[in-house]
Amino acid sequence: MSDQPARWTQATVYPDMWADPDDDPRDRDGASPDGELATLQDFLSGYRLTLRMKCEGLDAEQLARRAVPPSTMSLLGLVRHLAEVERDWRNWITDGDPLPKLYGEKDADFNGAVAEPAEVDAAFTALEREQAATDAALAEHPDLGERVGKEKIAVRELLVHMIEEYARHCGHADLLRECVDGRVGQ
Repeated sequence: MSDQPARWTQATVYPDMWADPDDDPRDRDGASPDGELATLQDFLSGYRLTLRMKCEGLDAEQLARRAVPPSTMSLLGLVRHLAEVERDWRNWITDGDPLPKLYGEKDADFNGAVAEPAEVDAAFTALEREQAATDAALAEHPDLGERVGKEKIAVRELLVHMIEEYARHCGHADLLRECVDGRVGQ
């Protein structure tokens, strides 16, 4: 008998999907957003939600499980890491001193992801807080060509980099989740 979980999905319409189209909170009725800014915001929002979906229904031990040894990566570590990423990219917007790291030294976001319910709650609270703060900071700069911060980086580039970061880590979350309990899907 294999120690790997059997592959499964909750979807019934398309067996390779995470959820049936009518149940997928990322799907909306109607056309896609109009304009570049709205499109970029929509993609970022979708990837943020995808990360949450990949974590749903798991307990603290499952979220903290390092499913692909010797990597220190776990779903909980990804949540902590992306909270740190939100804060770090927000530092690029400001001309002031950068905000301190949430979790300290390099890789502390992954290394400190321990199987404790309080840590899970704190990680998701930090992620929500950092996402809201990033959204608020970006809302002050609706011109995607505007150059911001000490490095004078374009707002467009910041948004694309954030989408890239979430997309990459949602791919990791797919593999981690499948290793934890076998659930697969888009």
